[in-house]
Amino acid sequence: MHSFNGMYDGEHLNHVAMPMGGLGAGMICLEGTGAISHVSVRNKPDIFNEPQMFAAVCVKGCDGRANVARVVEGPMPQRKIFGNSGSGHGLGHRAYGLPRFHQATFRSHMPFGEIALCDHAMPVSAKITGWSPFIPTDADASSLPVAGLEYELTNPTTKTLEGVFSYHARNFMEVLKPLVDGKRDVSGMSVRRVDRGFVLHQPGWEGSPEHEGSFAVLCDSSQTRVDAVWFRSGWFDSLTMLWKHVEACEVVEHDTATDMPSPGGSLYVPFKLAPGQSQTFRVLMCWHVAGSDSRCGSEATSCCSSGCGDKPAEPKPMHKPWYAGVFKDIDDVCGHWRKGYDDLRARTLAFTDCFHDTTLPPEVVEAIAANLTILKSPTVLRQTDGRVWAWEGCCDVGGCCYGSCTHVWNYAQALPHLFPSLERTLRQTEFNEAQNAEGKQLFRASLPIRPTVDFDCHAAADGQFGGIMKVHRDWRVSGDDNWLRGIWPKVRKSMEYCIGVWDPDHEGILKEPHHNTYDIEFWGPDGMCESFYLGALVAACAMGKALGEDVKLFAELCDKCKKHLESELFNGEYFQQQVRWKDLHADPHQFKPLIGNGESPEIQELLEAEGPKYQYASGCLSDGILGAWMADVCYLGDILDRAKLTRHLKAIHTHNMRYDLSEHACPQRPGFAMGQEGGLLVCTWPRGGKPTLPFVYCDEVFTGIEYQVASHLMRMGCVSEGLDIVREARKRYDGRVRNPFNEYECGHWYARAMSSYALIFGLTGIRYDAVEKKLTIKPTISGDFRAFLCTATGFGTVGLRDGKPFVEVKYGKIDVKTIDYKA
Repeated sequence: MHSFNGMYDGEHLNHVAMPMGGLGAGMICLEGTGAISHVSVRNKPDIFNEPQMFAAVCVKGCDGRANVARVVEGPMPQRKIFGNSGSGHGLGHRAYGLPRFHQATFRSHMPFGEIALCDHAMPVSAKITGWSPFIPTDADASSLPVAGLEYELTNPTTKTLEGVFSYHARNFMEVLKPLVDGKRDVSGMSVRRVDRGFVLHQPGWEGSPEHEGSFAVLCDSSQTRVDAVWFRSGWFDSLTMLWKHVEACEVVEHDTATDMPSPGGSLYVPFKLAPGQSQTFRVLMCWHVAGSDSRCGSEATSCCSSGCGDKPAEPKPMHKPWYAGVFKDIDDVCGHWRKGYDDLRARTLAFTDCFHDTTLPPEVVEAIAANLTILKSPTVLRQTDGRVWAWEGCCDVGGCCYGSCTHVWNYAQALPHLFPSLERTLRQTEFNEAQNAEGKQLFRASLPIRPTVDFDCHAAADGQFGGIMKVHRDWRVSGDDNWLRGIWPKVRKSMEYCIGVWDPDHEGILKEPHHNTYDIEFWGPDGMCESFYLGALVAACAMGKALGEDVKLFAELCDKCKKHLESELFNGEYFQQQVRWKDLHADPHQFKPLIGNGESPEIQELLEAEGPKYQYASGCLSDGILGAWMADVCYLGDILDRAKLTRHLKAIHTHNMRYDLSEHACPQRPGFAMGQEGGLLVCTWPRGGKPTLPFVYCDEVFTGIEYQVASHLMRMGCVSEGLDIVREARKRYDGRVRNPFNEYECGHWYARAMSSYALIFGLTGIRYDAVEKKLTIKPTISGDFRAFLCTATGFGTVGLRDGKPFVEVKYGKIDVKTIDYKA
């Protein structure tokens, strides 16, 4: 059994794949056995891309014994043998048939992954350390298109051993050009020899510039020899000849081919190890793909204003990654990576050591650390002007659900604290390019980021209200009054738009139909979205007062909304929904899901009997008071009666928690949790009244919701219930069936799961207010503790020692004027 935040071995290595790479720069994954997979360096996901790419070691035989050669990886997971695409042909495109070390274990201290390898027939033991720069507050250093692999070989014998370490990669950057007259143009495609390394290169071509890209594999040893020309022949000849060289302990050298492309490249480093001696071979990887074919969002019409007809077609700008505006080519990246390796590693290690220097429960540490890898996944993009844009998650070969979706990214609490300057770029987009003059905000932004030209799509209530609360949080995190002053007019306009559309009679009630994260409209007031309304009103009042603005209307509505939530939507146990579709300002005939335009007779009959589809009515919704959680993590405190909040959250744990889902019916997407697994259901109906067609996803399990409920429970002092939820979530991600570093929902590395970062706040009540220079510590755990804190200017360890608060700054600075501590 895998222990939380501990080692993975045996069957728990089946799916381990830890992302490495830069924020918005692409990703490669280090698997639990040492393999490289999920290679996604072309500015979009490529989840099942596992090229022929591996390290090898051969030790020369002693006393007449034969050489011993191994791929420097553990046993290949059995899941790879059959079932994946192409496996029926015998996997000839893989290197799976080469001998490997017989045993492997994996341990992660994010962003470092360590693999220990041993084999009774191999005279040396091996350790692999994989990592990439991750330095909170330094966004640029954390956005580099690089990854490091360190292979440490140790001689545990009593004899001196000689051998060769090598690294090999087929040219996986290759993209086949279309045939012309039955021939394929391969000009420009190359494996280029560079100083102690090689570069895999693919040129673009007319009409397809996005295919141009380079990937470099370098070694730091002065003894490195480079083979830039693999044996060029058909069938499996290249790999056959390569392994002959490895088994013979040969060192092969070839310069860049000029006559025809090489299939791949290799590095060879001879070594000699005395008894007990170790040697580390550092393999530096980096890439440069300046273009993409990624473009999303609404487009302007092609007609000119004078009505003279269509304009000539012009190429539309596509996404370009941030690093392409900093580094001109792969050689530029290589130079920066070589020069900065030691410094970047030291600063990344400072974060790792600080983050893991904690007494918080291991399941909490694991849940937070595992989901920080989302920031290294293709879910996140960063364009050349430095701004972040993101998917909700990753499909297998593309992004899933475009536009930095506001209601999904509401949950994500890692980015605003670790890289607050990047988080503020999301606000910049939301309140400018994605918001019109009336204050209507689209919850999906275009890529490349540009002004929205079509605002016909509906706004999302939870997304737009959440953005207002996030502005308050980002102001408190940054301490930048000028930034708040600059964005406030747009924030006010957004708040006024929301009131006009969803509460036009100024009742403090969110009764008009409102779109939300479940991809439908709720009709009538509900605890989930109305708590967002209340939170946004509280945030608007706080910001407006700080700027000397008149917020009288917001304050009046705030009082009404709070009263309505606590008196009308709280049923004595939990907050629910009052479904309404009559006597509203909205015309029901504008909403197809309500009246069923052109839909089947049975749908028409159901709608006439029950009203709108996809409501939750008397249901106990795990997100049922989500806006109150958002308000708390956005520096607004408790916006509702604490006793009612606590009772509601306990009801969620009581009614929605399952420890075995074998008898649970989920007609939607059961893959997130099923069978004998446990999890927190999105919604249940303990008092009856479940609609015939309740809102979509209601019977599923989302980790992002699990963590927000868990952290909110902890904030209310219900620590055991919160930990209960976290444990059941992470049990599902123990490496046997799912990747521990890929909590998925609508796609891999789903952004909502970064709600796990709020678990620190849930247990410790630690927050730093840069406006007031105040550190707050209000733990719900007893006794002394240590926990990680990151601010806009530095990070460190905060906690209690002998019952007294302390702050240890480990990187940058944290200007603390006062400490507010309450046991």
